[in-house]
Amino acid sequence: MRKSIFIIICVFYTFFTSAQKSNPAPSVPVTDEYFGTKIVDGYRNLENLESPSTKKWMETQTNYANSILNQIPKRKFYLEKRMEFDKRLGYSVSNLSITNNDKYFYLKKIGNEKAAKLYYREGFLGKEELLYDPANYKSNEQNHEFIINYISPDSVGDKVAIAIAEKGKELTEVIIMDVKNKYIHPKTITNTTPANIGGIKWLDDNSGFFYTYFPINDPKSQEFYKNTQAILYKIGTNPKELTDIFSAKNNPELKIDEKKSPIILDSNDKYYVGMLLDNNYYRQTFIIPKQDLLEGKRTWKTLYTKEDKVRSLQLVDNDLYFLSQYNTQNYTLCKTSIIAPDFKKPEIIIPERSDEVIGQYRITKDGIYYTTTKNGVEAKLYLSKEGKDIPIKLPFPSGNINLQAKGEDFSDIWISCAGWVNEEQRFRYDLKTNSFLPENITPITEYPEFKDIIAEEIIVKARDGEEIPLSLIYNKNIKRNGNNPILIDSYGSYGSSQSPFFSRIYLLWVNQGGIMAVAHVRGGGEKGEKWRLGGYKETKPNTWKDLIDCTEYLINEKFTSKNKVAIWGASAGGITVGRAMTERPDLFKVAILEVPTTNTLRDALAIGSNADEFGTLKDSKEFKGLLEMDAYQHIKKGVKYPATFITGGINDPRVPVWEPVKFAAKLMSDNISKNPILLQIDYEGGHGNNTTAFHGHSNLSDIFAFAFWQLGHPDYQPKKDNNK
Repeated sequence: MRKSIFIIICVFYTFFTSAQKSNPAPSVPVTDEYFGTKIVDGYRNLENLESPSTKKWMETQTNYANSILNQIPKRKFYLEKRMEFDKRLGYSVSNLSITNNDKYFYLKKIGNEKAAKLYYREGFLGKEELLYDPANYKSNEQNHEFIINYISPDSVGDKVAIAIAEKGKELTEVIIMDVKNKYIHPKTITNTTPANIGGIKWLDDNSGFFYTYFPINDPKSQEFYKNTQAILYKIGTNPKELTDIFSAKNNPELKIDEKKSPIILDSNDKYYVGMLLDNNYYRQTFIIPKQDLLEGKRTWKTLYTKEDKVRSLQLVDNDLYFLSQYNTQNYTLCKTSIIAPDFKKPEIIIPERSDEVIGQYRITKDGIYYTTTKNGVEAKLYLSKEGKDIPIKLPFPSGNINLQAKGEDFSDIWISCAGWVNEEQRFRYDLKTNSFLPENITPITEYPEFKDIIAEEIIVKARDGEEIPLSLIYNKNIKRNGNNPILIDSYGSYGSSQSPFFSRIYLLWVNQGGIMAVAHVRGGGEKGEKWRLGGYKETKPNTWKDLIDCTEYLINEKFTSKNKVAIWGASAGGITVGRAMTERPDLFKVAILEVPTTNTLRDALAIGSNADEFGTLKDSKEFKGLLEMDAYQHIKKGVKYPATFITGGINDPRVPVWEPVKFAAKLMSDNISKNPILLQIDYEGGHGNNTTAFHGHSNLSDIFAFAFWQLGHPDYQPKKDNNK
């Protein structure tokens, strides 16, 4: 019997090895010409996801990848440990929303539950009550799992809108519940706003709300994000009869780009603000009198444009508060009049700081609380009151601070602090006594296995003299002998900062004997506007070159060596990691590309909203920038590439699954090293959103198992007889 099992395993392994080595991806080359430059795309045919040959190749490669991963003895270690931690934690809480009359709404996941449920309590110390379990949604449908994407209670907490998504899908369906009797209104709103696009904004009288509607619900369609509409929905009416109040279709006079998503952003007693959401760091915004909008009038007027460099707008009476980067690098907090706004010469409330970037701010009855970060990892808290900035000492040193407040008529302010090795804790701050009162919705859990892990913030001198922040998380007893497996996470796009957070998955890597690093490369927002623009369009090469410089630093300082380095990039981080491994394939042992952007030339056509970040094919200079950051086009024949693990989500509308598929196909064809190249398509997932805890933990478990296997960790090596 044992011999038979061995033969079956060998045949199984041989079958899938053959499937990859002797059954390469079908190739139908296409040649494009841009500004006199001819570009050959050898796998353009793989963009047709409905092609039987494309489907077969993706499925074959995914089966092969899973067959290989199954041979790693500890493939499921991270999944099992994360589920164990979830159980130890007892429960976790997210999406906390507090109404002005002190009603708490939040999502709570207990232990090993697949998905979070909606709970409610009156006041922090009030009795907790379960309101809704997403398992009850369409419970008569088989083989469908649903999660709550986000929640939105009305201003007094009498009703709550619950946005529900099918596992792995991008869009949501919204149901409305009366809180007192848990009555679910019969009308379901479909094709609605995901959490990252506007959410839901209630009317002042709570009779309805605004949301963003998607005419196309197929995430594989190039029309998916186009021609969206801001809709006014009144409770009890037919949701299929759309009341369009802000869109390209409804407002042709505004000349709204079809790729921009209109949302209702903010309001005060007299006005609504609408924004055109896209991937631009600054966005175009309009304003309209409330009464006009509710009466169906089209009197929207431009409030500010992206050239005004405004972010984080808040309306208070006749004042507009905002963060400005107009003629500044690290933001100023400003104020202007709503009657005659001037965003280029406003009143400055908090001036720019030379080495701290202003982050969140909250207006309260007692003044304006605001946060800053240095190098994206050292957070501070201040109170601006009567023209003075008062530093507030935090309960413990933090890398990241989140603020929550009720508004300008209340003193209530909550501060959540976290770090790489500090679990997030939530406090109510009392200004009168200058004290922090713990108000943790989630219990604080002990992790004795992590007691020797420390975080260190390092500055690396890049090749051009720029100082790159590098976060290191490691066991304080490690030896700098060049033999430590290291995993370097990097992103560097959209001005997004990789702020410190308590990542159990990072800490598990360290606890297994590795070092975790986060390279805060240019293109992110860690050091303000200069940092963002330092890895943007034509300057994008700084992003992956910074990663290369950080890697060489870690090798030179004996933290690790070439055969012990893995680099990891997700989404736009695929540009960073994809180009680092194609520019310096000798420097890395492992590259992990998770739902990655790897084919920017074609991405520019498929995802038009990325043009503001990466460039457009309509401009010769920006075309060259797109070509330079295109990892797919930089794969060369006859090169020895690192061991590579590539993932894609079949439902992903942000990075079309054909991008990682094409990258894998070309890499397998051109690579001459013996390092494995695995392509794993998630047939239940998208861009990592709207998944159950088990599904998310399982995907990460594969990533970490692959990295430790290839970096030589003895516990992750397949048995020799399985590879005969």
